[in-house]
Amino acid sequence: MSANAVSTARGESGSFTYFAHDADIGIVGRGPAIESAFEQAARAMFAIMASLEQVRPVEAIEVAFDEADVELALVTWLNLILAETRSRGMVAAAFQVSQQGSRWLGRGSGERWRAGLDRGVEVKGATLTMLSVSERDGVWEARCVVDV
Repeated sequence: MSANAVSTARGESGSFTYFAHDADIGIVGRGPAIESAFEQAARAMFAIMASLEQVRPVEAIEVAFDEADVELALVTWLNLILAETRSRGMVAAAFQVSQQGSRWLGRGSGERWRAGLDRGVEVKGATLTMLSVSERDGVWEARCVVDV
């Protein structure tokens, strides 16, 4: 069924229907290296939740994981950094990613939520929807849809 199609089914006790759902947000990170594209994708994700200019880099968190598939690595990175910040009551605004083979190391810097930080929309997680990591003409692009 296409995103704009509407279908209704009727039965003895009522009916159900489908509706177009455009609540999720597609993010794209670009950079001269795959690592910088991943960093920018994380910035895009966190910018949905907070005004990054207001976030002070007073606390850092680190994540590490193994993933040979670069597309799955993007979703893993985003979900790990999101989970770590959420578990600590933090928001991050600056990111660093490094890769050695299938080993990925990531770091996010930010602070705990506080009065004065403008809250945006909560991101629940990165999804496999429209997932793509590619390089063209020296520019890496990392994209996916995040669930809000």
